[in-house]
Parts: sequence; structure tokens; C-alpha cells
Amino acid sequence: MRWFSQSLLGASLLAVAALSFLGRDPDGLAADSGPPTHKGYVEAIPGTPVKFEMVPIPGGTFLMGSPATEKGRADNEGPQHPVTLRPFWMGKLEVSWDEYDCYWKTEEPGKEKQAEQEKANEKDPITRPTPPYADETFGRGREGYPLICVTHHAAMEYCRWLSLKTGKTYRLPTEAEWEYACRAGTKTAYSLGDDPQQLGDYAWFEPNSEESTHEIGKKKANPWGLYDMHGNVAEWCLDHYKKDSYAGFPTDKPALSPVLVPTETRFSHVARGGSWTDKAEGCRSAARRGSEKNWIKRDPQRPQSIWWLTSAEFVGFRVVRPVAEQENLKNLRSKVTRESP
Repeated sequence: MRWFSQSLLGASLLAVAALSFLGRDPDGLAADSGPPTHKGYVEAIPGTPVKFEMVPIPGGTFLMGSPATEKGRADNEGPQHPVTLRPFWMGKLEVSWDEYDCYWKTEEPGKEKQAEQEKANEKDPITRPTPPYADETFGRGREGYPLICVTHHAAMEYCRWLSLKTGKTYRLPTEAEWEYACRAGTKTAYSLGDDPQQLGDYAWFEPNSEESTHEIGKKKANPWGLYDMHGNVAEWCLDHYKKDSYAGFPTDKPALSPVLVPTETRFSHVARGGSWTDKAEGCRSAARRGSEKNWIKRDPQRPQSIWWLTSAEFVGFRVVRPVAEQENLKNLRSKVTRESP
């Protein structure tokens, strides 16, 4: 019997090894680590001393959304459905003020270096934010702190500027990419497990935030080396928000790289991860919310700014870079204008 058990164990290990060799994990889910060059790297923003780190995220298939039995689950998190994603890189940290200031403070806020921009991109010049109505940090820290209170449009324009500066394709993560990276191979409510009692080791959220954001990267990372995926600031995703969007995906076969491409409409867009204002359930891997018009309710300007949020001190973003961009996202840019509803 002992010999039989050992033989059975050996056979199981050989099966797992074979699956790995074939690019599959033991659960039968696709696993694609990407090309040999798909490794982590540090990006220096040209012409500045500012750097940020990108983490390689392997391609694969996961179950998006939450099960009906998950504590704190909202009705916009189902039904669960399989999703397959290609490999990409994701920012190790949330975008900081240090990075964003390189973009919008290159010169007097709201102005453009017309000659430089026309030379770099004659048909599609980069635009920069107009001056904010109030202190853009709302007194919540600048150097080393996460960017806050920028609109989805501003986040997309920053990514476009960053792409032009570096010669690489940077953008916001799709909602599927974000959840996949947050879960980091886990199937539990949080990337750390199901017990919210341990969340304080990984996240700044309502019980420990002291009503403010905190310096990025000061808590524990998730299994794939990403920091602050739970809490600190909620993070913009590329997608338009639709409460029942999951109902349109098959549950018996994976959807490939799904995304609800944004339009010229200003609201609503997806924000993920929870923030310093949220309780534990709002920081779960599957938790999702859509932006609302009241996020700009204190802006007295008419029309109200397409760059700054006056009542959303809890939202920021991080960037991703695809190994190979999907067709429907190539050359994508924000369509929002001052006239957008």
C-alpha cells in the first residue's frame, strides 16, 4: 500500500509538471508568462529624475466576480464568469504626485508648449489640465503620496503623455486586468485570504487610515508584488461602468480580454480596490463602483472641469503596459470634451 501511495503521488506530480510544461496550470486554466523579455523593469520619465517600477503580470484565465456566498458581496459583482487575458505589466505602485507633476507642471498649469507638442505629435497634441479650483492635494500629502482627485479623462491623458514621452504604450488597466492582477492567482475575497482581520497589514482603509491617504508602498504587497491594490485610493479602470455588465458574458467559456470601451460620456467609469474611506468589504478583489456626478459637485465653474474632481479625495490610478495591445484599444484616447454630458 505504501508503494502504491508513493506511485500515485509521483504520477500526480508528473501530471502537474506536464501541465506546466504545456502552458496550463493544474486547474486547467491557461498560463502564459509571456515572451522572455517579459520581466520587471524601472521606467525613468525622460527629462526628469522621477522613476517608477513595472511588474510583469503573466497571462492566464481566472474567474471574474464574486460568488453569491462571499461576505459583503454586492449585486453588481456577478454572475462570475471566466476571463482570459494576455500578459502585461502593471505599476508596482499607484501613480504618485511626483509622477503626475512631471506631466501637468512641466510649465504653467493649463498652458501647452505648442511648438514642442506640434513637433512631437502634429495631428494630436497632448493637452494638460487647467488650473484646479482648490488645492489639488486637499492637504493630504504630495511627495510619495498617491495622486487624488483627477478625472478619468485626466488619467487617460496622462497615460497618453507618458506613452509619447517613453515610446511605450501605457494606459489604464481594463477592469478585467485590474481584478486579475489584484487577485494574483487567489480565489478568496482578498488577495491575502478571506479574513478581513488581516487586511490592515496590506491596506489603508477606514479602520486604520485616520481619514487620509498614506504614502504608497508602505503596506505588504500582494502575491504578485503589487502594493496598495486594496485600499489607500480607489483606482480608475479603463472601462465605462455598467452595473449589470457581467450578465452579458458567457459562464461556460472564457471571454478574451473584455473591456467596455469608454465614450465621450463623462460618467460613469469603473473605480476598483476601495480606498482610505472604505470598510473592509469595499476593498475586496471583486468590489466595484462607478463614478458619479456628485464627485464634482463642489466645482463652481461652468462648465465644470473635465480635469479635476472636487469631491472625490479617494480616487487615483495606476498604469499598465500590454505586451501586445489588443486591437480595440490601439491608439485609444479620451473622447471627453468640455461639452461632454
